Amino acid sequence: MQRKDILIATFYFFLSTIITWWFIEASGLYNSTEQKIVSCSIAGAKWGIQLFAAFVFLKARRWHFIKNIAVVCLAGSALLLPYAVMATFFGISHPDFFVGSLLVAVAAMILLYALAVKNAAVSLSWWIGWLVCLAVAISLQLTIVFHVL
Repeated sequence: MQRKDILIATFYFFLSTIITWWFIEASGLYNSTEQKIVSCSIAGAKWGIQLFAAFVFLKARRWHFIKNIAVVCLAGSALLLPYAVMATFFGISHPDFFVGSLLVAVAAMILLYALAVKNAAVSLSWWIGWLVCLAVAISLQLTIVFHVL
C-alpha cells in the first residue's frame, strides 16, 4: 500500500506542477520568465513545507497523508485548467478570469485539505499549518511577483 501511495503522490504532484506552469505561462500578467519561475516556486513551496513536515513528524500515516494532499494539490491545479485552455487556445485571458480561477482553486483546496487531514486521521493543526503556508504564499505572490502590496 505504501508503494502505491508513493507512486500516486509523486505522479499527482508532478502533474500538478505541469498544470500550474501551464496556467502561469498562459497568463499575460507575468513580465518575464524569472517572474514565472518565482511564482511557480512560491506555489510549490507551500507543498514542499508540508511534505518536509510529514517526513519529520508523521510516521505510520506519512504516505497516506502525502497521497491525500497530493490529491488536493492536483484538484486545485485542475481547477486552473479552464483558464489555461481558454488563454492558450482562444486568447481569452482577462485578468478577472485569472484571479477568479485562482480564487476557485484556493477555496476548493482549503476545503479539500481539511478533508485530507480528517481522512488521514492527523491533527487539525496540519490544516492550520497549511492555511498559514497558503497565507504566506499569497502574500509573497502579491508582493514579490505582482508588486501589489
